[in-house]
Formats: sequence, structure tokens, C-alpha cells
Amino acid sequence: MREPIVDATVRTDVRPTASGRSAASTVPGPVLFARYAFPPNHHGYCGPIDNVAFFQQGVRGEDDGGLRAMAKEFAGAWPYLELIAHGTGLADPLDRRAVEAYWVGSPRLDQIGVPKVANSMEDRFRFRSGPRFSSLAEGVLAGGVPHHSFAVFLIYPWVGLLGDDRRAAQALTVLDRCRIRWGKVLSLQGDQVVVESAPLTWDGRRLDYGPPLVETVVRSIDGVGMVSELAVGDWVSLHWEWVCDRISDRQRRSLRYYTDRHMAIVNDAGDSGPAGLLV
Repeated sequence: MREPIVDATVRTDVRPTASGRSAASTVPGPVLFARYAFPPNHHGYCGPIDNVAFFQQGVRGEDDGGLRAMAKEFAGAWPYLELIAHGTGLADPLDRRAVEAYWVGSPRLDQIGVPKVANSMEDRFRFRSGPRFSSLAEGVLAGGVPHHSFAVFLIYPWVGLLGDDRRAAQALTVLDRCRIRWGKVLSLQGDQVVVESAPLTWDGRRLDYGPPLVETVVRSIDGVGMVSELAVGDWVSLHWEWVCDRISDRQRRSLRYYTDRHMAIVNDAGDSGPAGLLV
């Protein structure tokens, strides 16, 4: 059974984490977006060509025009932010509440409604996917919402490659790194953070989580980073090999809820489902 979640994204105070410390929620939306979007941009997958400038803008931590302009260059994420904002009465796609809903999740996503999500998917993907668009539509009807895990599991091609023995290992690695995952801080070592996090597994038929593993991730470069101070016991969100943010228990539950939701759509769809769409 999925854990219930509570929409607390309108708050800008502090919330306790499992370690007893507080997870600040006053970071402006554009800065929060940069924290989550920089890792794939660093790898050259999306966003502005100058990833160094994008990183520097995020480090500055200011809600300015430069960072906003760069955020619009993320052709994959930006339409989802617009959909979340317009579908829930927010004027700004980079409103912190829209940004958190996309990367982490919140009940705000379920306020949008199937017709708006379906229309957005048709506008973006009908031409590109051709006859396979029906599989994506089935994913929306099955409960897909504009969360980053929707893009990872239902839009990107990697799920469709899990059945290829030659590429399955690579596909699983990319799925695991590309999703926003959660981990618990075990130790801090300068620019690096040792965390414990459960990886994705694939048994030939279903995606699931394996036993927690210890891994070393990055929080800064030469002491310069976007993430607030961390401590042992904190929960953090992770994208690729980077720490994105210190998160509260509520945010961790929300992230798990929407990740589980979209994995379940893939697992329950079988051969007729969205796996392989847009390969």
C-alpha cells in the first residue's frame, strides 16, 4: 500500500528531518530547479550548452533572469513545469511549488486532471511516436502525472531496452541514475557524501528496489556547491551522482509515492504498455 502524502509545498518555514535537523524550504524556485537539473546538464543530456555557467548561477542562489532563461532551455522539463503551473493556478512555471511537484512530487500533481495531461502529451509526442502514441496514452489513463519519474519510466526509451540482453545493464543503470532517488547520509568527506540508497533492480519482467547499498556521491566542486549544510542522518535527494537537496520525511514519502506509481504502470502494462515508446 502506498504511503499517504500531505501537500505542504505552500509552506516556506522549516521542517524536521529524520536526523532532527530542519530542511529549509525557502530556496527560490529557479534555484531549486537548478539543483535538480544540473546533474544531467553536467553530463550533456539536456539544458544549456554552458553547464559551468548554469552551475555558477545556481550556486549564486538568486532568482534572476539569467537562471530563468537557462531553465527554459531544458526542453524536456520545461513543458511539465508549465503544465503543473497552469493546471494548478500558479502564474509562474518556476514557482517553487511547481518545481518541487515535478522533481519530488506533491498532491498538486493530481489536481491537474487526466484531460490536461493527455492533451499535453498529445501536443508533445503524437507526431514523434506515431502509432505507438496509444501506449503513452494508456500510461496517462493508468494514473501517470507530470512528475519526473513519469518522464523517466514512460517517455524515455530506456525501459524499452531492458528486454535487450546486450543493453539491459546499461538501461537499468541509466534508469536508476536518471530518476530522482533518496538516500540517507552516512558520512561527509569534503566534496563527497557517503549515502545509503536502494537501487533499481530488473528480474526480466519487473522493476523493483534492491537492498540498500552504500555509494559515494558529490555535493560540491572544490568546496563550491548549491546544497545547504548536511549532517549524518539527513535524507537527501539524488540525481545521477549528485546530491540535489536535503529533504524532509514528507518529501521523501512523496518522492517514493510517485516513483512507485509510475513504476507500477510499467510493471502492470506488460507487452502492450508504454515500455519502448520513443525508442
